[in-house]
Amino acid sequence: MTIIQRLKNLIIGKGKSVHDKSVFHQLTLIAFFAWVGLGADGLSSSCYGPEEAFRALAQYPYLSLFIAIGTALTIFIISASYSQIIELFPTGGGGYLVASKLLSPNIGMVAGCSLLIDYVLTITISIASGVDAVFSFLPVHWAPYKLIVGTFGVGLLIILNLRGVKESVTVLLPIFMIFVITHVAAIIYVIVAHLGEIPAVAGKTMNNFSDAQSNLGLWGTIVLMLRAYSMGAGTYTGIEAVSNAMPILREPRVETAKKTMKYMASSLAFVAVGLMIAYALFNVQHVEGKTLNAVLFEQITSGWGSTIGYSTVLVVLISEAVLLFVAAQTGFLGGPQILSNMALDRWFPTRFATFSDRLVTQNGVLLVGVSAAVMMIVTGGSVHHLVVMYSINVFITFTLSQLGMVKHWITVRKQFKQWKKKITVNGIGLIMTTFILISVVIIKFTEGGWITLLLTGGLAALVISFKRHYTNTSKLLKRLDDTVLTVIDDVSIRPIKNEDLPENLITPNRREKTAVFLVNGFSGLGLHTLFTVMRAFDGVFKNFIFVQAGVIDAGNFKGTEEVDALKIHINSESQKYVNFMKHSGLYAESICGVGTDVVNVVGELAPAIVKKFPNAIFFGGQVVFPKESILSKWLHNYTVFAVQRKLYFEGIPVVILPVKV
Repeated sequence: MTIIQRLKNLIIGKGKSVHDKSVFHQLTLIAFFAWVGLGADGLSSSCYGPEEAFRALAQYPYLSLFIAIGTALTIFIISASYSQIIELFPTGGGGYLVASKLLSPNIGMVAGCSLLIDYVLTITISIASGVDAVFSFLPVHWAPYKLIVGTFGVGLLIILNLRGVKESVTVLLPIFMIFVITHVAAIIYVIVAHLGEIPAVAGKTMNNFSDAQSNLGLWGTIVLMLRAYSMGAGTYTGIEAVSNAMPILREPRVETAKKTMKYMASSLAFVAVGLMIAYALFNVQHVEGKTLNAVLFEQITSGWGSTIGYSTVLVVLISEAVLLFVAAQTGFLGGPQILSNMALDRWFPTRFATFSDRLVTQNGVLLVGVSAAVMMIVTGGSVHHLVVMYSINVFITFTLSQLGMVKHWITVRKQFKQWKKKITVNGIGLIMTTFILISVVIIKFTEGGWITLLLTGGLAALVISFKRHYTNTSKLLKRLDDTVLTVIDDVSIRPIKNEDLPENLITPNRREKTAVFLVNGFSGLGLHTLFTVMRAFDGVFKNFIFVQAGVIDAGNFKGTEEVDALKIHINSESQKYVNFMKHSGLYAESICGVGTDVVNVVGELAPAIVKKFPNAIFFGGQVVFPKESILSKWLHNYTVFAVQRKLYFEGIPVVILPVKV
């Protein structure tokens, strides 16, 4: 084992076997752990969403009670609508899959791009907010170090997530629970302490409303409240995460997801509404360098004595800060999942759907993590700017998801009796999310909202170019398949019974020259490579071995049944080559393996093949495109060259044949 491998095992952990039947159980989350890993994003948004809404009310703080009611209703309506999405799409995919299937693939692509940027911003804003909370109780002159600490936080979470989902969530569980306990206790304390002031609070609320109406007019007051409501849009982010991350939930997935959604909605509504009411009751004012939560808890504990009060505030703020780091975990759970779904549909390079040996979509984790770090540096870790960008994108996905569901219920209304109840939930959700999206875009367009729209549009243009390339490549390969497969008929690939074969086709002479072909399904590429070798080395090879590696990726890593189905499929495909060669009077056999990486699977199979057939030479075909470009080099893995390098160090000869399309 090399030093690099030892270091990798130390930091990220040893690889996991896809053949282990218990691995799926080990990697999935029950509802409670899913609430920690996915719900932290929504719950942590109470650290900045309610603050944005409250500050937007300016000198009318008691109007926040109306905003609090609207916030609670919105949380429960969006949660209910996403529960319906979970029922309809139990395998996951969230807004991307909903928009793709129910509206159109292109609209789904827009939803996916929006959601991907949203997850990157989830990581950035969560960590930036966490850093702000930490620095709220540190000396002001330490502020220049915020950016360094934030960037380090992103790096730490990248490493945790390269280890695996469950490991990262388990590590963060105690932090999550400290936040929940401290904030729920504080909110209950505030409400109980002010129970006797309910008439006075009601009076102050009406006075604030009258003052606002006198100064702004009725419509001005309504606009002010609607603006504050939409500025708190960050509060609702994270609700969609469960529908995106269905593959990592424990069976029965739908029930686990709906239970997780209930935990998320209840905890978020309680904390967000409770904090907004507490701001009003304590008349919390903005203090430079401190969050409203920091000011609130300082006021709550002001009569507790300096030592107890300071210690309590310290614990609360630290729990907030670290929960915000935990919330970034949602971005690392959802972002790579969206990337893998889009990669399977060829909107992104296919490498984003592949797994590392830890059964993690490593490329996706690295992309969203590095992008978040870049965003942290570019924005200077400013929560104010990030929350604007963040809110816009998540509501693009919310709106498209609700629109898709409304269209679905209209389409199936004749077959589904309860469609009116279902469409009501998604319809109200559509109205709310559309209103918030339009409001945030208009209000914050010049303050940074345009950057989000530009980023989303730019990403959409990029993935369209990826899709176009893959579509053109598929047409070229289809042409190759059609050209070569015309010489093959059903008879020539039908199985032959051993009793119908001569002895030399049942028991090979292992000392004879043997051609070993690296194939990927019964295709034009594999057959073209085979025919080229037979033509160039006429009569030289007496034995033919066909090696196929089945790759486990995000598309088929959903349970032991899918893995078993993959094994059956690749065995069936490679056996067609064997049958064809036996019909031609030549000895052949197939050898298959399953894993997360083609190179490693072939590397494990090759030594045994060479030991059995000492005079073996490996052959692989490589497609040559009419025009090579930077895009084609980046979008294709050129796996056969990696296999050649791997076997080169084993002393095994590999010949790569060009196949021009």
